[in-house]
Amino acid sequence: MRALLSGYYGKGNGGDEALLATLLQMLPPDVTPVVLSGNPEETSRRYGVESYNRMALFPVLKALRSCDAFIWGGGSLMQDVTSRISPFYYGGLMALAQMLGLKTVAWGQGIGPLVHPQTRWLARRNFAGCTKVSVRDRSSSALLSDWGIPHILAPDPVWALESKPVPELADLPTPRIALTLRNHPHLTPKRLTNLTRALIDLQTATQAFILLLPFQKSEDLEIAEQIQPQLKNSSQTICLEDPQLLKGAFRGVDMAIGMRLHSLIMAASENCRCFALSYDPKVNRLMENLAIPGWDLKDLPDDANLISQTWIDYYQHGQALSSEKIQSLLNNAFLHRELLREIL
Repeated sequence: MRALLSGYYGKGNGGDEALLATLLQMLPPDVTPVVLSGNPEETSRRYGVESYNRMALFPVLKALRSCDAFIWGGGSLMQDVTSRISPFYYGGLMALAQMLGLKTVAWGQGIGPLVHPQTRWLARRNFAGCTKVSVRDRSSSALLSDWGIPHILAPDPVWALESKPVPELADLPTPRIALTLRNHPHLTPKRLTNLTRALIDLQTATQAFILLLPFQKSEDLEIAEQIQPQLKNSSQTICLEDPQLLKGAFRGVDMAIGMRLHSLIMAASENCRCFALSYDPKVNRLMENLAIPGWDLKDLPDDANLISQTWIDYYQHGQALSSEKIQSLLNNAFLHRELLREIL
């Protein structure tokens, strides 16, 4: 069997690459994956798979016709807040796959926000036409239940991604605090300044080595490069494109401060205390589900001292998820694998 995998792949986003790596890890061994990618050459090289340009019409149509199944491979593909075009791209591919009679799977999805009636109608139609559906959060599950669409609810698949140690981290000082910020309208220059001041105070109070981990160079690296010179010599920016290494970078990290959803998931899965800075409802959902402390960026305190003291208190007294909780999340994430085995 050949399965066409569609997601935000090949765009340099560590979280979406982690979803692809997890999906490839979970596919039954007798299924041949074919990946639609923003950088098909790099995707083929990294994962050893057949890959096509996700925006090239005729190769995409040819790939669809050559496959037996079509999989939305994780993430918030059906949402219309960051892009009005995105749901029509992914929804159009799903509708076409369903018209061609392929087995269709919506895998590890986080649905919404869907604020426009047209995209909400399209999403409902897409999900209703799927052979199998799995979602990663209670809000998405509730929406599908309202629509009367059968599905399974399981933690984000990346909980189950196998991590690899990063050799160059072994010689870095401890304790360590990891930071992942991304470019976003809510991260205004004033807020970034306050966060940087608070981070300096946190480092002074804890004597921690700050590990800056850009998850997407185009969105994160510039911010990391603005912050690092202010952290003296006790910091390092590390860009890791292999998602298994990126997850492994959180091994031996005492605390992670992150905007990106998958930075928090990876850190928590590696037994690291997490503090969230939310820019998106999906991050708020994770904070609620796992009782992760943090702020919505829109509500970030104006006082850098209050931010730093909150971080220091959490560093000194906060707790990572218990090993039992982490194991439970990992085990339940494998429900996404069982879904694939049932249909493929």
